[in-house]
Amino acid sequence: MNKRFFLIRLILIFLLIEGFSQVGSAQKKSFENPVLAGDRPDPTVVKIGKYYYASATSNEWAPLFPIFKSDDLVNWELVNYVFPDGAPTWAKNNFWAPELSYDEEQKRIYAYYTARDKESNRLSVAVASASTPESKFTDHGPLVAQEYGSIDAFEARDENGKLYVLWKEDGNSKGQKTPIWAQEIKEDRSKLIGERHELFHNDQEWEGGLVEGIAIFRKNGYFYATYSARGCCEISCDYVTGVARSKSLLGPWEKYEMNPVIKDNENWKCPGHGTVVEKDGELWLLNHAYNQEGSVYVGRQGVLQKVEWTDDFWPVFANDEEYSRSKSSLDFIDNFKSRLDPVWQWRVTQEINFDTGKEGLKLQASEENEKLGTLLVQGTKSLDYQYEAIIIPHEQVEAGLAVIGGANNGFGAPVAGMGISVKGDQLILWETINQQTKEIASHKIPEGKEVKLILSMKDGYKMSTSAEVGEESISLGKVQEVKHLVPWGMGFRLGMVAKGQTDSYAHFKEVKISY
Repeated sequence: MNKRFFLIRLILIFLLIEGFSQVGSAQKKSFENPVLAGDRPDPTVVKIGKYYYASATSNEWAPLFPIFKSDDLVNWELVNYVFPDGAPTWAKNNFWAPELSYDEEQKRIYAYYTARDKESNRLSVAVASASTPESKFTDHGPLVAQEYGSIDAFEARDENGKLYVLWKEDGNSKGQKTPIWAQEIKEDRSKLIGERHELFHNDQEWEGGLVEGIAIFRKNGYFYATYSARGCCEISCDYVTGVARSKSLLGPWEKYEMNPVIKDNENWKCPGHGTVVEKDGELWLLNHAYNQEGSVYVGRQGVLQKVEWTDDFWPVFANDEEYSRSKSSLDFIDNFKSRLDPVWQWRVTQEINFDTGKEGLKLQASEENEKLGTLLVQGTKSLDYQYEAIIIPHEQVEAGLAVIGGANNGFGAPVAGMGISVKGDQLILWETINQQTKEIASHKIPEGKEVKLILSMKDGYKMSTSAEVGEESISLGKVQEVKHLVPWGMGFRLGMVAKGQTDSYAHFKEVKISY
């Protein structure tokens, strides 16, 4: 009898464990990461009413600072840009790290951001605002630009309700420490006031050469800070995330003795710079990370993970997020009949001209962008894909598809690319680096017929090109490796290219990307 009772108990325990395991698995699979696929570094998220709004770094691709909308933190729609018409007049490049903040009393959204000042050449923290995230933003210009540079702003109120802006002084760019500063700001966000306070800097071995990307949230009677350390953005990155806490916003701040709390796992590497937001009574972090497969070829993607707690009230993370998003969900098609899909971007230095309608897209040609021509691009979202375009050839313009990166992997490298184009009766496989174009292969085709150009990628960097003209299928050149074009701090872009004089236009009927 005892044996039988023991057996029944054993079976019940086994069933309970199995049930809990299945519940855990179901919870883990209740959403798919990355929630923001493709190159979406330094994501910020804020809740307004029943909706969440997010943004991310743009680098040198306009429109600047996309605004995404979601009702569940998982499924996002691109609904706006902070600067849809290009850069603010005072800024020239390095459009990084937007941070959204909503003022409940004013019913106004603020977007802090980093950019480099044209006159001083300093990295500056600036702010813009709008009545809603989906309306037009007004730029209020730079707030602070220290000699070493000021980046990664975050807005927070102290325990008395006083409004502060926090930011990182970019000392690592000059081999110095990187203080996190806080300074009071006027309620209209027009000016920093009062004394500047240092919260903390990189003073622990695990933090390496920098701390940055601070984000604040409150719970359990503490201010908590998530922050990033080490190197963020290239092939040799070693970014990690730590946490600190304080009873007062201005400190003293205590760093968690078990830092870093997020580091590389089986699926993701170099995790960092995110924002914590509440959903259904629980806290979630949206941060960026490179996927272990392909990493720099795609860029830093938006990964969502739940905040968990230790017994002594430290926020920690399971650090076991998977890459679970289906590749088919990333597919894209645009026939340009109603408008240009808002996902398309262009170099912030170029004024873009185009027409859309029932005939497709007519894109004004140029010799801009380091002699690549006019570019309309979007980020890649996976390692393997097929990029296609149906083009009406023209004798005066070279129209095509390209992988767009940099002339080298160094910070601020000039834009460069490799692609396939059609001009008149010629198919051309080419590469442009440092304003020099090399023709790799070419093929003559019948005149007067539309052409389907095909650019296929394998493993993120092995590119093959082909074309279809009528019933004929043409393979152009050998497989090309584009590793040398991967840009510092961002993944490859897939571009439509229009090269020629400005009185000519490339004619694209349809573009399709299949993952």
